[in-house]
Amino acid sequence: MADTTPHQGHRGRLKRRFLEHGLDSFTDIQALELLLFFAIPQKDTNPIAHALLSRFGSISRVLEADPQELKKVEGISDHAATLLHLVTELSRFYQVDCARRAECLTTLDACGAYMEPFFVGRTLETVFLLSLDAKCKVLSCRELGEGSVNSASVSVRKVVETALREGASTVVLAHNHPSGIALPSEEDIETTRRVAAALAAVEIRLIDHIIVADGDYVSMAQSGFPFRDIGFGG
Repeated sequence: MADTTPHQGHRGRLKRRFLEHGLDSFTDIQALELLLFFAIPQKDTNPIAHALLSRFGSISRVLEADPQELKKVEGISDHAATLLHLVTELSRFYQVDCARRAECLTTLDACGAYMEPFFVGRTLETVFLLSLDAKCKVLSCRELGEGSVNSASVSVRKVVETALREGASTVVLAHNHPSGIALPSEEDIETTRRVAAALAAVEIRLIDHIIVADGDYVSMAQSGFPFRDIGFGG
């Protein structure tokens, strides 16, 4: 059915502008307004976009918000909240899929770049294990659980069992700090030592532990963590 709202002309112009030039010239308000067209067909979405940014502070925080919180903004329905929440999740799918095109990871920088997309939009601390074969070919990247890397839900045993099951020669541990900075805590350092020792016992090398936060990451190996001193360096 054709769009017969009073804002039909505005919607058409905004859509054409996006199709012809992309989002580079759009403001945050205009980008949200355009997105909301597809969930709110019969209303002016501009004031709703303003209300969202006023409540959450930035477009990234809008897209990361819990759907129940989004629905507290007047005009945001279940459909609109779902659509907004979908964007960040779909972005992570896209970036992870792009990263997976790299079949071999021969440097620590390559490992970090490969792992970073797995944490896009995550608001809970999550742990992943990247498994590589002897030629640095990617075997898998498995989520080990949510919670801190030293929590009971992500045991050293689970790390070892996953690496063995994947047939890994080397592995990279990675987790995020959703509300902090990408620097290892004392607990992260101690857990890294325990994981490295347990993996070495089954002849698998831990070559790095990557901490991700705010679209950035820190490589513990590149930051001077003594992997070599404990016998497990690359």
